[in-house]
Amino acid sequence: MIKEIRTEYNRNFTQDRYESFLNELNTTYRFPVDFRIAETPIFLPDIFLNELQKACDEILAQLISPSFKQHSETAIPHGWEVPNQDNHTTFLQLDFAISQDEAGNIVPRLIELQGFPSLYCYQVFQDEVFRKHFLNPEGMRTFFSGLDKESYLRLLNETIIGNSNPENVILLEIVPHKQKTRIDFVCTEAMLGVKPTCVTELRKRGTKLFYQNNGKEIPVVRIYNRVIFDELQRKPLTTQFNFTDELDITWVGHPNWYFKISKHTLPFLKSEYVPETFYLGDLTEYPSDLNNFVLKPLFSFAGSGVEVDVTKEMLDTI
Repeated sequence: MIKEIRTEYNRNFTQDRYESFLNELNTTYRFPVDFRIAETPIFLPDIFLNELQKACDEILAQLISPSFKQHSETAIPHGWEVPNQDNHTTFLQLDFAISQDEAGNIVPRLIELQGFPSLYCYQVFQDEVFRKHFLNPEGMRTFFSGLDKESYLRLLNETIIGNSNPENVILLEIVPHKQKTRIDFVCTEAMLGVKPTCVTELRKRGTKLFYQNNGKEIPVVRIYNRVIFDELQRKPLTTQFNFTDELDITWVGHPNWYFKISKHTLPFLKSEYVPETFYLGDLTEYPSDLNNFVLKPLFSFAGSGVEVDVTKEMLDTI
């Protein structure tokens, strides 16, 4: 978006550099990157970053309000509420589109949000490799809130591991070595010392959980949760524990927030940065301009179930 940097970046771009960039991303760790990598970063000016920060602050203020707490009580499907929820989500992702307002100004518009982690360690790795192979504009930073790589990783360590021994902290997933996000899991293990562990590998004794590490049984005290519940429901897995059990562990990213801060939240939010959103079941009549709307399931991941060509007939079948 910064014209001068964009022009210089494009002028210096070559396919060979891009292939070399991809090769380092795909060979540094034991897993390659299993998703498409853009040929370029985006270069955002301060005026837009300030607008992004304003949008985030405005949305966050609503998410910590008493009225949202009441609203979110209806978000968790019956039988999926996990005990010992904390007061607020540990992780919050806000996904914005870069849009234009009526006056032609570039503005952020919320696409969706989630009370769930993202690729926190992989993004550090990708940034370093981008800067190594391509233009590295002076003064352009990747991190927000005055953070740099060292302070960012320190904050991430404090959040996920806390005062615990990293050996007693696991990254919990469903068959992690087969997930498209597995590159982030190995980056997390390399940067934080937290081992990716499948839900089927945990053993339960009383209220405690254990996993195997190099043939040794290790107690789990903190779980960095990366399990998507709709995937857990779809796959026929045998586990020795249920998420709804009373467990003597600390959830880092409590599972309830996956439901509470999600697409379920969008109709609650009122802001110039949030598009007009409705629950389908609350509509007495459909909007006349359905071509301007997107239909999304309340709970889904990676775009599953999203319809962008919405018709009256489609809505009538739901």
